[in-house]
Amino acid sequence: MKSETITVEQLFQNRRQYCVPFYQRAYVWTLEDQWEQLWEDIRSKAEARVAGGKFTPHFLGAVVLDPQHRDGLIGVEAYHIIDGQQPLTTLQYVLTSALFALNSLGNGALSPIVTGCLKNGNPETMRNAAIETFKVWPTFRDRLSYRAGLTAVDLNELAQRFDQHFTQAGELRKIGMEHPPALAALWYFTHQFQAWLSEPEPQPGVSRAEALVIAILRDLKLVSIVLDTDDDAQIIFETLNGRGAQLHATDLIRNYVFMRADRDQADSEALYNNLWSAFESAYWSEEQRRGRLKKPRLEWLLHSTLQAELHEDVDLARIYHEYRRFATSTEHPRTAEQQLLTLSSYADHYKELVSGTGAMPIAGFGRRIAAYDITTLYPLALMISTSAASDNEKAEMFTDLVSFLVRRAACGLTSKNYNNVFQGLLKQLHAAGIKPAALRSLLVASTGDVSRWPDDAEFRNACLTASLYPGRLDSGKMKGMLSELERGLRSESRPEEAFLGGLDALDVDHILPQSWYAHWPLQDGSSVTWEEASEVEVLSRSGFTMNERQQNIVLREAAYRNLGNLTLLNLSVNRQAQHYAFKEKRDLLIANTNLRLNIPLVSRTEWNEAAIAERGQQLTTIALRLWPGPRA
Repeated sequence: MKSETITVEQLFQNRRQYCVPFYQRAYVWTLEDQWEQLWEDIRSKAEARVAGGKFTPHFLGAVVLDPQHRDGLIGVEAYHIIDGQQPLTTLQYVLTSALFALNSLGNGALSPIVTGCLKNGNPETMRNAAIETFKVWPTFRDRLSYRAGLTAVDLNELAQRFDQHFTQAGELRKIGMEHPPALAALWYFTHQFQAWLSEPEPQPGVSRAEALVIAILRDLKLVSIVLDTDDDAQIIFETLNGRGAQLHATDLIRNYVFMRADRDQADSEALYNNLWSAFESAYWSEEQRRGRLKKPRLEWLLHSTLQAELHEDVDLARIYHEYRRFATSTEHPRTAEQQLLTLSSYADHYKELVSGTGAMPIAGFGRRIAAYDITTLYPLALMISTSAASDNEKAEMFTDLVSFLVRRAACGLTSKNYNNVFQGLLKQLHAAGIKPAALRSLLVASTGDVSRWPDDAEFRNACLTASLYPGRLDSGKMKGMLSELERGLRSESRPEEAFLGGLDALDVDHILPQSWYAHWPLQDGSSVTWEEASEVEVLSRSGFTMNERQQNIVLREAAYRNLGNLTLLNLSVNRQAQHYAFKEKRDLLIANTNLRLNIPLVSRTEWNEAAIAERGQQLTTIALRLWPGPRA
């Protein structure tokens, strides 16, 4: 490679175009983070020129350029900007702004000098003059506003081209609108230059106009690194990517893939348009939180994909390096196209997983586990979903994984070790072959409270007697469990009604309410106050012997949390009615129900511990079918 320190004038004076590869990210420099400081640097150099002081250069950093082969004499020399598109693009905005300011204040004599660093001459000898005229040609995301800005003759024409960004008074809108970088940069720098040029001229000395142009063209310097044909552009890019605005891992991976495509002489633009461009959408750019970390959704997809493909845990902080390991595996090296096809396939499965909607088995799995928010399970789910197993086999494996989660939650078992549990299953299932019998064997073989799969006896006992809600399950998990029970009841009676929309709008309700004291006497007809119930709870926890009444209060307090007492209702109709006596509550909230969970309640005249136990048995039978347990 060839490295040299050059001025802005030396960089742009030759008949040459610096192209930002189409797959690189868009322009991201802003007024607060970069432009204001750059103007201060230019201003200080110009002031020194005016005052006749010492001239010291200001360095803008390095640019890495990769010369492109040109056949024949037609066209301009082209260089790909491997690193440095932000300062190079900004300098074009600065030079255009200087041209606007000089012309507006009657300093047109200097304009040709500036124009020579903005436009390539002799368009008649270019292959595509509409593009090759520009000294810097940006990525496609910036081209419309860039071209509109750099071809305007002054601020008035600029404002006309971006009229929706201005107030009726001709001011740039400040609220409710994001301006294209070209517009914002040109507006800012032009006004700064005009204000500075309008200050009184010193006598004698260099004119302010000439001082400004010299400060830009000769006092700003860069280190130009031009690669040789045998230099690896990707390695150079990685070495220098930490400068300027920080790159996401996804930026590094995108550049890696398309530099690989160029090296393989693949059709990079077709690969971008057909396989990568979808990942530039707002959906994949949206940041998602997992624990304390907040990353673009695309980064989470890449993280899960790499784990599913490598069959092991992947350090999120090293995701770019892990991606390179995935792409260059000696066992399965992948071309750029193969990498993008793999990622696109995983993206389809991932979207159905996280949305819980779609035609693939993983969509139903995603809906069923949504309340558990266990993203550590995603790589295993994706490995199953993208495998060669049939849809029936995938559905069977997903059912076992859902059962594993639901049974453990209902039985009060911890989820703290799930990362290790699912990473272990990921590796072991890949080694054993991705089949239902293999997954079931691995789940059954897990022992100890951190990883075991509760059997039918333990799960049945939890459904019948455990304090599920409030207690072992939060509202989301409880609603999910009741929603699945509703679907199970429907498929049992009328399979065509197994899917029922609108359950998300319903509330988890205790038929016998949590605050039962006012309207729900004990079975002997006597009332209980909240104070008495609280005293009995203390006695129960302390292990004191209790009389029959106190024992009945304990049973009542335990019963309202049981599965048999829980249902789904639309409480927004009359939220206060959930605390009423059973007949009133039934008539106000339950009578018009169409849920299989609630229809049997309509004919009941009373609701007590015996009714709760009876309904609990019925729902437990359905639960054992919906979430089947360990079996040989």
